[in-house]
Amino acid sequence: MNLEKFKNLIQDMVKESSKLKDKYTNQKNARVNYTAIFCQNDKEYNNFLNLANQLGEVFKETQTGPLFLINLETESGKLKLLKIRKPDEKHLERGDADFTVDDYNDFKESYLSKPGFSLIERDDFEMIELVDPSFNVRTYFSNLPLDQQFGL
Repeated sequence: MNLEKFKNLIQDMVKESSKLKDKYTNQKNARVNYTAIFCQNDKEYNNFLNLANQLGEVFKETQTGPLFLINLETESGKLKLLKIRKPDEKHLERGDADFTVDDYNDFKESYLSKPGFSLIERDDFEMIELVDPSFNVRTYFSNLPLDQQFGL
């Protein structure tokens, strides 16, 4: 895969994740703040690492793969954070995107009890996951959004 196709892959993932968000929420104008590509094998992981290094630099190393600081326009706004996720049998989709909602607490109260939504709690933040098996992506809504957590 070349760099242009890689950029298109990222933009298409954000687009599909946005469609998932729009199908189940009223957050049509929510902006993307992070996306992750779920690599399906080691060869793809190494290829995508090389391509991501052409888009930006490693911002943070994580257990599941590096987080890159990039600058890529998408239909849901400027994307600054891209993770290349190591192959994982639990993440067979193409990837995910994380969107910033207007009022997280109101959003949580409105949607968490609905089918497809679940709460994931981390040490320093929480996020709401939205999954629909008919989509090849997942969608997340974090509090605080990752770009804000990192002061970007």
